[in-house]
Amino acid sequence: MINRRKFLHRALAGSLTLTSLTRALSKSTTLTSKSAQGKKKGSLPVTIATWPNEGATAAAWEVLARGGYALDAVEAGARVPEADPADSSVGYGGLPDRDGHVTLDACIMDEKGNAGSVTFLETILHPISVARRVMEKTPHVMLTGEGALQFAIAEGFPQQEMLTDKARAAWEKWKADNNYQPGNHDTIGILAIDQQKRLAGACTTSGWGFKMHGRVGDSPIIGAGLYVDPEIGGACATGLGEMVMKTVGSFLAVELMRQGASPEKACREVVQRIARRYGDYLDRENQQVGIIAVNSEGVHGAWSFRKGFSYSVFQDGKSQVLESKYDRD
Repeated sequence: MINRRKFLHRALAGSLTLTSLTRALSKSTTLTSKSAQGKKKGSLPVTIATWPNEGATAAAWEVLARGGYALDAVEAGARVPEADPADSSVGYGGLPDRDGHVTLDACIMDEKGNAGSVTFLETILHPISVARRVMEKTPHVMLTGEGALQFAIAEGFPQQEMLTDKARAAWEKWKADNNYQPGNHDTIGILAIDQQKRLAGACTTSGWGFKMHGRVGDSPIIGAGLYVDPEIGGACATGLGEMVMKTVGSFLAVELMRQGASPEKACREVVQRIARRYGDYLDRENQQVGIIAVNSEGVHGAWSFRKGFSYSVFQDGKSQVLESKYDRD
């Protein structure tokens, strides 16, 4: 077992690269949902992310551990999978739409409730950073398509081909099968609270693989894929975005926490509300919906529609992947 505190200290001192840190952290043990809920009290700083995204939480923790800003942390975390060609659901290497275009969606929120978002963006490696520029440098929340690309270029973001050989091969195979059914639809959502109790969140995705050209899911929609309330906490969603959009899932999770629910109970109610309304569709299509949340004290939780959802946590100098509780096998 890796001594994570010592390893992190070496990484922050500059003797190890983030890549080395990420590789080592990928060996961490996945805990059961029972052990995940054993810690009732939270601690700060903390960062959590959907799925086994330990590279993302390690990058965010690197910022938090040196007393940095939560907004910088979630941006740094989101940029890790965006640049990873092995991740077929986020950024570079993401699966294209049915016409062969890799289109990207992202949003970000800070501790003041400010937000920025981009949708249907092409040829830009880091849409999360463009979303932050939208938040900080325009009077708008969301830019889309050609307008988002024009803004990114004006802000100095370089363009590049986002369709990798591996993703192209998967697209060609999908076309040959000729069933025109969309593919996967995972996302990375990441939340962080820094040492000054500032809360921020980010969400980024290449969307539903082989989707219809122009489709945008919940990930860049404030209140659906991501919501942050500095007084209460934050939440992120993953899975079938259409269902999360219809229930404004992340906003609902935060509002339930405002009413006194724990992060886990808030996530459970969101998922079960989706299941009550759309469970037949989710069962028929074998789809997943997962929600993560963290409150202002650093207590975190998750819930999913079916078995198989997990989330990453970096807290108390330790990286973990926790299995979410769920409703369906």
